[in-house]
Parts: sequence; structure tokens; C-alpha cells
Amino acid sequence: MRLTVATPLAIALETEGVMHVRGEDATGAFGILPGHADFVTVLATCVVSWRDQRGNDHHIAVRGGVLKVQQGRSVAIDTREAVLGDDLQQLESDVLVVFRSRVAEEQVARADERRLYLAAVEQIIRYLRPNGRPGVGGPVGDEIHGASNP
Repeated sequence: MRLTVATPLAIALETEGVMHVRGEDATGAFGILPGHADFVTVLATCVVSWRDQRGNDHHIAVRGGVLKVQQGRSVAIDTREAVLGDDLQQLESDVLVVFRSRVAEEQVARADERRLYLAAVEQIIRYLRPNGRPGVGGPVGDEIHGASNP
């Protein structure tokens, strides 16, 4: 099989002769062998491992992503970040910790962004609400929109 790992900036890995790929998604770990049915899954932040034709194991840490198997001959992974390394313990201890902390930071940032957005919408609603602010929704505003006050 052919294994390709791509980030937005580069091809992190492109190799042939892959005999087995192991990854992890929300349901847990899974394996892919040559001839596997077409398959698409969303990867967790994990270490993807593969075995080459000589029986050597290799590893790459990925920060989430999408894994696609096509025609049982190619596995393609698109991810935000990838770190290649044959030292599995280092990848699991150092790199995954960094990746997971970035994911947590992004979640906090998205929550803050949602709070700011909702606060802005509330301010706009308060400003546009009739009698919510002097001069809004009065005769001048109605004349502009073609309405008349009885």
C-alpha cells in the first residue's frame, strides 16, 4: 500500500510498500491491511503506526485529521500537524502532549469567541429594540421605513 500524510504546508510522509497501518478515531484503535475496503474516518490526535515490507515499524504523530483508504491500495491522511519519528515513546510523551494542549487552547479560544459574538448580538438587539434606547423605533425611524404613526 501507499501511505501519504499531508499537512496544509507540506507532504509530511509519502511511502510505498506499507503492509499495515494503525490509527485511532473516536471509537478506538483500528488497523488497515492491503485490500481494505474504501473507508473514511476522522482521526483523533494520535500516533499513526505502519509496518513496511521488511517488518520495520514506523510512527508519525498527527493532530487529528481525516484518514481515507482508497481501493485497498492507498491510505491518505490529511492533518493539521504531523511529526515523524521512529521513537514511539518520545512521540507519545512529548508530541502528543503538545498537540493535545493546542487542541485544548483552541477549544477555550472558540468558547471565548462564542461569548463575544453572543454579547455583540445582545447589544445589537438591545439597540434595535423599540423603546430600548432613546430615538430608536420612534417617528423618525418609522418615517424612514415608510410607516406612519397613528
